[in-house]
Amino acid sequence: MFPARRAAEWRHDYANLALGGGNLLILLLGFQLHSRIGWQISFALVGLTSFWAWHANLKRYRTVADTPTSRIASAPQGYIELVGRGEQPPGDNLISPISGLPCLWYRYRVERKNGDRWEYVESGISHDTFGISDGSGQVLVDPDGAEIMTSHKQVSTAGGYRRSEWTLIEGETIYVIGEHITLGGPNAVLDKKADLASLLAEWKRGKSALLARFDANRDGEISLEEWERARQAAYEEVDRAHLDIRLKDGIHLMRKPAHGRPFLIANREVTALVRHFRLWSWAHLVLIMAALVGLVFLDGTP
Repeated sequence: MFPARRAAEWRHDYANLALGGGNLLILLLGFQLHSRIGWQISFALVGLTSFWAWHANLKRYRTVADTPTSRIASAPQGYIELVGRGEQPPGDNLISPISGLPCLWYRYRVERKNGDRWEYVESGISHDTFGISDGSGQVLVDPDGAEIMTSHKQVSTAGGYRRSEWTLIEGETIYVIGEHITLGGPNAVLDKKADLASLLAEWKRGKSALLARFDANRDGEISLEEWERARQAAYEEVDRAHLDIRLKDGIHLMRKPAHGRPFLIANREVTALVRHFRLWSWAHLVLIMAALVGLVFLDGTP
């Protein structure tokens, strides 16, 4: 439906406004056709697109309104909601490509003027993780696959080009709802069997080192008894490595959840997001009802 290069962008655009403009074009099409069947098709299309938009906004409204905000220090694993201040991870310094300013996340789009139209030239989006802190702890956020809502938009026009940029800024309030996982730490999920097989395969590839370490009789071969000692040594090494992982603090990460659940990131408070999605769900519901009234009116017209 959309070019592949724009598919990632579409998740971050204000789709509600785009649908509103699309519905207006559909009604203009009905006006141009100036026939009963034309108006019926137009009203049906408006109803269908509005129904899709109503369902999407209602789903997000219910998700945000019904999910309690967790504290980072005591946040459970799984699908949760967090609110905190945006922070750059230590040592990182992401710079937006259009304004050249430091940021947590950016998306940009460049267009070229061609007559009275703006043509697509290039676009891009950052994939760097960033942190949020609520005073009790810090969690990293992987923005890949997220629907990002931000009030920071800059548009500049010069030399026949229009450059648009959206950003999230360090220090501002960041809302995130998605899947919370902890990598490493006491609750790390480790596969001893797979790690043991991987380590032994690595030792086999370095045959000279394997012989130097486990060929006790120096005959240039690893006997069954010597291989069993190698397996025991590998088993103990894997145990030590797993213990080290569990003794260290885990890395807390928010990421895109499975099964199509909303993954939202916004520089807004929870109440503002609830109000936003509730307003748009009502707006699209009104459009659905208006489309139905239009169809009923046409059916009753001789």
